[in-house]
Amino acid sequence: MDSLKNPFSPGAGSPPPELVGREAVLEQARILLGRIKLKRSEKSMLLTGLRGVGKTVLLIEIEHMAKAEGYKTIFIEAHENKQLGSLIAPYLRNLLFELDRFAGAGDKVKRGLAVLRSFIGALKVTVNDVTLGLDINPEKGSADSGDLEIDLPNLFIAIGEAAEDRGCAVAILIDEIQYFSHREIGALIMAMHKMQQRKLPLILVGAGLPILPGLAGESKSYAERLFSFPNIDALSETDTAKALNEPAKAGGVVFEVSALKEIYRLTKGYPYFLQEWGYQTWNLALTNPITLQTVHDATTTAIQRLDLNFFRVRFDRLTPSEKKFLRAVAELGPGPHRTGDIANMLNVKISRIGPLRAKMIKKGMIYSPSYGDMAFTVPLFNEFIMRAMPNFKS
Repeated sequence: MDSLKNPFSPGAGSPPPELVGREAVLEQARILLGRIKLKRSEKSMLLTGLRGVGKTVLLIEIEHMAKAEGYKTIFIEAHENKQLGSLIAPYLRNLLFELDRFAGAGDKVKRGLAVLRSFIGALKVTVNDVTLGLDINPEKGSADSGDLEIDLPNLFIAIGEAAEDRGCAVAILIDEIQYFSHREIGALIMAMHKMQQRKLPLILVGAGLPILPGLAGESKSYAERLFSFPNIDALSETDTAKALNEPAKAGGVVFEVSALKEIYRLTKGYPYFLQEWGYQTWNLALTNPITLQTVHDATTTAIQRLDLNFFRVRFDRLTPSEKKFLRAVAELGPGPHRTGDIANMLNVKISRIGPLRAKMIKKGMIYSPSYGDMAFTVPLFNEFIMRAMPNFKS
């Protein structure tokens, strides 16, 4: 096969050559975008799922859909040590400047800029240690309290009214939203509550780990009435075959049925891993169709690449005690596992592992699918841990 024509693209957020198995989520997004433009109420969306299932790819696709519908869009990636106010302010400033360039921009846009100036001043927002300012007088009494749960809803109202005045709608897309604090998530929920109450043309589409619905519910009990939480899971065996076969066919290549079944068995249908195995098998294939033997030959390289580029970056962020904790979880198998079983594996009382468990959840390494259970947020991470730490001592 010609490596330059390899259709597969393993990488964080890289759009796959064939987006399959996500039709229901994209249809939900289409309805959301259309109803908000018609000033009809509809829940915003918070996509949840493990690492590598394609949440970022879906956010990018939804952003394309929004732009095609005439929306002004903002795409943000949350960070562990970045506050919501300083992260979102520059994007909102650019958005309002764009609205201000419309012919005959009215007072609503000017007011939006003034309210944003108040917001920036109250939070003392800086970007790269440089104070972010606007050459405009702030609107006193609007978004200037310094309390994000008060100020962000007021700022969103001003932006929503400015967009409505200009006859357009706004879509804010936030990836890795679980990194925000409870208070920041609460502020976003309160802001979207105001949007729904006033039927303003501003939507939020976020993505995060499976802990996101719980974080939203803990922040504001009414979150479930404002958002839908589509679960983005691994692909079925049928969709896995389609995700591999369709791009290959476009290049005049096909997979043997046995090869497709083996890739599904190895990857469990997780999209990131499918792209890695597709990429490696294409490069190694000497015949058409791609055979089961080629998949076997490619597996060693695929696993090595995943270990270096997908798993290792997360593993290297851990302290020795955290690695030992996760090694105990991995020893028990894929999961989920009871907290008591993990404590027994470590030969400690359950109370001893509580703080470590909380740190691992905050770092996004594990989550609790149900009370008292723990599971990895990264598919097949238990197998990597076993390879990286073959010997376990409690």
